[in-house]
Amino acid sequence: MADDDPDRTASLVARLHAELAATAELPVERAASRWIGEAEAVAEDAATDGLDPAVRRKRVAHVVDLLAAVEGTGDDRADEHVDQARELAAAVVGDEGGPDADEGGSIADEDGPIADEDGPIADDGGPDTER
Repeated sequence: MADDDPDRTASLVARLHAELAATAELPVERAASRWIGEAEAVAEDAATDGLDPAVRRKRVAHVVDLLAAVEGTGDDRADEHVDQARELAAAVVGDEGGPDADEGGSIADEDGPIADEDGPIADDGGPDTER
């Protein structure tokens, strides 16, 4: 179940962002880097002060979906950070935030596809570059 304490949730989301940011200087495989980079950006946004709790949970659920596409990073330290980030994200969204991958290997939300097997799809003017 999602955490109802806003201060604790904000702390978990800040830690989530820190775990993902910690991978930036590590030798992460290209495909994983794209997923992690997108997840880090969403987590940073979710860590914004004063964000509505429902919006925060929705953004962290998106992080859960993005991290579900990371099979491995090629670096043990980065793998540990990603594993910790997954646990923190799960603590924020609880059972509500499970992966939303369809059978074709793409991830979708109510607005349509946000990613395919090659990484995030940046059709909204957002970044689709390596970190």
